[in-house]
Amino acid sequence: MEVKEVYSLAAKIQDAFDEPACEINRRKDASTRKKGCSKPPTPGAAAGGCAFDGAKVVLQPITDVAHLVHAPLACEGNSWDNRGTASSGPMLWRTSFTTDLTELDIMMGQSERRLFHAIRQIKEAYAPPAIFVYATCVTALIGDDILAVCKRAAEKFGLPVVPINAPGFVGSKNLGNKLAGEALLDHVIGTVEPDDAGPYDINILGEFNLSGEFWLVKPLLDRLGIRVRACIPGDARYRDVASSHRARAAMLVCSTALINLARKMEERWQIPFFEGSFYGITATSEALRRIAELLVKKGADTEILDRTDKLIAEEEAIAWKRLESYRPRLKGKRVLINSGGVKSWSLVHALMEIGMEVVGTSVKKSTVEDKERIKQVLKEEHHMFESIAPRELYAMLSEQKADIMLSGGRTQFIALKAKTPWLDINQERHHPYAGYDGMVELVRQIDLAIHNPVWSDVREPAPWEDDPAVAEQLSSPHTHSATASVAPLKTSRLDAGDFAEC
Repeated sequence: MEVKEVYSLAAKIQDAFDEPACEINRRKDASTRKKGCSKPPTPGAAAGGCAFDGAKVVLQPITDVAHLVHAPLACEGNSWDNRGTASSGPMLWRTSFTTDLTELDIMMGQSERRLFHAIRQIKEAYAPPAIFVYATCVTALIGDDILAVCKRAAEKFGLPVVPINAPGFVGSKNLGNKLAGEALLDHVIGTVEPDDAGPYDINILGEFNLSGEFWLVKPLLDRLGIRVRACIPGDARYRDVASSHRARAAMLVCSTALINLARKMEERWQIPFFEGSFYGITATSEALRRIAELLVKKGADTEILDRTDKLIAEEEAIAWKRLESYRPRLKGKRVLINSGGVKSWSLVHALMEIGMEVVGTSVKKSTVEDKERIKQVLKEEHHMFESIAPRELYAMLSEQKADIMLSGGRTQFIALKAKTPWLDINQERHHPYAGYDGMVELVRQIDLAIHNPVWSDVREPAPWEDDPAVAEQLSSPHTHSATASVAPLKTSRLDAGDFAEC
């Protein structure tokens, strides 16, 4: 049984590498298409997290599910909680569950028994619609059969217990994203038949609802009469994900993470998909049009196309009017985007719409299709960089080649040291930037950052740089001498009368 499971995991990994829809343009010839995805870094050298972390990031936002990590306590300290994903209802996903294995459990072979009891405790205490069980490096190395335990628990307790076989040592965080999608395909999607399927049902894949930004887009779809059958994973419910195979069309937001899920859902259930973005006015409008067109191709009434055009015209007029006051303040300002994935190209187009100049964008986590979109917008390849060393990034910012940097929290201190405005656009951000309202908010935050008066103050030379006398006084050894004379402290006893005049 163990050999079969190892082979199964190896097959899943190889299948994830051989992904024809990832990094290969469909217009390429067959021989080029067979190359599939590039191999990830060597385990242990994977930048940005391990496979377990990647799987947890993708599945954790399914909000009514209990997520159980089968591992020693330290493995529960993964990075999912620093993502500002929001829920409109259940909060069970915010509770951390772990089997908390010790050396004694491992030595005595009690880890599988401990897992079974943990599943029982969660079921009795929380009664979730499903439990996701995550394998980790330790439990995979000692050979725990989580598939068998989950199957037995599901039969015993009468609820879905889903094994997520993505131990950290098998590869990078992005591989974990894909293995999470495979787990949904194998154990979740298609297990529930909805009784209300309609011609206007869609799936949104690779949308994490960071800072609740999908809530800025969903009202637009509601006004068009389009129902989101499942948003995977942002603010999702287990039953919605399980019945998502009855959607008529799908939009893929983050192709780096879930391209395999979108492609295989198209193959199994004939759900056509397209890659789009809700960042920027033009991108949002294009996404709405593409959704409507796919629905019409799947049998929806053509009148939805007219309603979509009308909605887009109304929303664009409102958004552009709100942006007019920012245009003269930001026109010609230079911005450096140090991010990847969908933001590497969608933000480029969005910022150029208001007159800003993009001096560079990172493409480290972007697919070939993402890079092609950047080339079409920027027209110059030298503005794209795979990665940039902190020293080079600091030099670029300190030489004021950019007026602001948009990135994640890991590089904010480089910008601050270079005395350059910085704005968080990654998962830790506190403001939603999707849709028409989100674009206005993004521009507002950029304007606040660039024109913050603190930058003019910190860029002024220090007093010792202007006045040589002050510099000489500060550098004098007598200034910091340990033997410098200090007035002795005086102590005295105070009587009540000393306070009479107070």
